[in-house]
Amino acid sequence: MQEKECKIVRVISQKSLASDVYSLWLDVGEMAKHAKAGQFVSVYSKDGSRMLPRPISICEVAKATKAIRLVYRVVGEGTKEFSKLVSEDTVKIMGPLGNGYTLSDKKAILVAGGIGIPPMLQLAKELKKVEKTIVLGYKDSQTFLKDELERWGKVVVATEDGSVGVKGNVLDAIREEGIEGEIIYSCGPTPMLRALKVYAEEKGIEAQISLEEKMACGIGACLACVCQSKDVDEHSHVHNKRICKDGPVFDAREVEL
Repeated sequence: MQEKECKIVRVISQKSLASDVYSLWLDVGEMAKHAKAGQFVSVYSKDGSRMLPRPISICEVAKATKAIRLVYRVVGEGTKEFSKLVSEDTVKIMGPLGNGYTLSDKKAILVAGGIGIPPMLQLAKELKKVEKTIVLGYKDSQTFLKDELERWGKVVVATEDGSVGVKGNVLDAIREEGIEGEIIYSCGPTPMLRALKVYAEEKGIEAQISLEEKMACGIGACLACVCQSKDVDEHSHVHNKRICKDGPVFDAREVEL
């Protein structure tokens, strides 16, 4: 059974990586033992008017120092509050939540876009002995985490404005660079995941996709974050899966996008 804890944790450090993108290291104690690539934590605001926590993907896990790293984008008042945290501040979190990636020794293509990029760092570390290519999609030249990911595999970049790497999206980069693999691991916006799902089906290869969705409870009780599935869900008895509980990582063949 998955370990879940709700606790007050200490901020180790925080810095800005790009416009509105922040890197936050937290001292989470024993929680770090159970965290893995593809999972997330719920981060709570100290403002009583913002009751619902914000789900943020785990970017890195440092089991030896009992710390986790969150890399997130400021998109509203909750994440704006988190961006003000400094060393020795405290914040309430719950986690690790959700199901992460299922690791394989197959030749891999890691594909991510935008704020879907952070989980790829821990995944690349966990796949350190696997042959892999990491394909990253950005809007422009603010290629946050690119240098860190280059330590763990070959990195190919696509940018919407063509300022770095291939002009276009991640699939344009895969095709232009002739990238091949036996399994795809991905995280990013739904249009990207939808295209990757079709691409994987065309190539006859496995694809694991991490879905992004607004969440409420984060533990599968409220059914606020559901996606359409091919099979009937045991909990809701309809063709839905709960992204926070059953995912956020799914076999692409299990879900409809």
